[in-house]
Amino acid sequence: MSSRWLRRIGAIVATTLTAFGLTTAGTAHAATPTHYTGVLPDGASWVADVPASWNGTVILYSHGFGPLVAQNAPDQATGQALLTAGYALVGSSYSGTSLWALASAPRDQFASLDELVRRIGEPRRTIAWGTSMGGLVSALEAESGARRLDGALTTCGLVAGALNLNNYQLDGEYALSRLLAPAQPVKLVRYASADEASAAGAALTRIVTDAQGTAAGRARIALGAALMNMPPWLTGDAPPGPADYAGQEQQQQQALSRFVLGFIVPGRYQIELAAGGNSAFTAGVDYRALLSGSPLARQVRALYRAAGLDLNADLTELTRHADITPDPQAVGTLARTSTATGRLRVPELTVHTTADHLVPVEQENWYAHRVRAAGREPLLRQAYVDAAGHCAFRPPETLAALHALEARIETGHWPDLRPERLNAAAAALGAPGRYLRYTPAPLTGADRR
Repeated sequence: MSSRWLRRIGAIVATTLTAFGLTTAGTAHAATPTHYTGVLPDGASWVADVPASWNGTVILYSHGFGPLVAQNAPDQATGQALLTAGYALVGSSYSGTSLWALASAPRDQFASLDELVRRIGEPRRTIAWGTSMGGLVSALEAESGARRLDGALTTCGLVAGALNLNNYQLDGEYALSRLLAPAQPVKLVRYASADEASAAGAALTRIVTDAQGTAAGRARIALGAALMNMPPWLTGDAPPGPADYAGQEQQQQQALSRFVLGFIVPGRYQIELAAGGNSAFTAGVDYRALLSGSPLARQVRALYRAAGLDLNADLTELTRHADITPDPQAVGTLARTSTATGRLRVPELTVHTTADHLVPVEQENWYAHRVRAAGREPLLRQAYVDAAGHCAFRPPETLAALHALEARIETGHWPDLRPERLNAAAAALGAPGRYLRYTPAPLTGADRR
């Protein structure tokens, strides 16, 4: 991001805030922030930056799955834009022996906020902001932090929780392993080490890469991708056409081979480490019924017909041999630490790209139903960005969402969140917005305990 753009941001934020019905008092100009760091009693580290012209708002940022290193912004460009606009930023590393640190993350986040408050005083407003796994953290904070938070911005959030994540990913991995390489079974759960999990991810990646060379392989890759809620758009300005099933599968396969399997299979080991066992299962699952509810079922059926394969025979095969069972203790741990209840205490705005290969946008459908069932629907709004990629937002798009959330906090009423309004707000902040009207499909493989 250029220095010229950063100099402009302080002035144009005022215009954007006004568009959402906010006052512009306290809008800051660029200045060198004061930097704070520390270590919490449980060993988590924390980091904060406070601009010289602080606007009174603290962003409590929760980072995603990865090394336990303290972060206080989703990326450098967004962090700098927030500081230039006057926001103070704080975030922790989380603590624990697993990268899936949900058991400690909300506690460490609020403890980091306490440390900052001791140094700068009580903020006028505090907003939780999380990305990816950190989006689940911010959703949990929105349920427990009513006395500490005024609102939550959840971007590309893993809001359907770990139990659902583990199950639908396992469904896809199982289908790929069983149907593409039945003579080379891949270990899918209960890993003894990170190396063993990485080897399993590499083996599945090789299997999928090799299978792409035949029509039968491509059809079965599409089935595994459908069970995994894998979007059919990876590259280009727009997804393949609705009937371009071969083009859709090619993009799914590229995502699986390039990064998805090499990330999510080793990631399962980290979740198992945190949970004390395996929470996912295939035993008792009817894979014909599972596929019938997928928005990608038509694509799968078309590719099976083109390959001359019997889809019902493959689905029967999967159901007959499904024998992975969960560890009850692990299920209980993840239900307690890594599942949103939907009982929001503060307003929350979620933002998701429409083609997210690591945290499928269908998670937002599950979450909306969860919030509605808890009777907290008025506190939730959801917005969607027409883009392919995990957390593939432009900084002005998320800043526009932040200002919309601030308007809700300030006035007690949600502002106009139509895509045109959010896109205009993003454009005023330096880049065209890509918000669109969108309703995600149900999450395939969800809610089976």
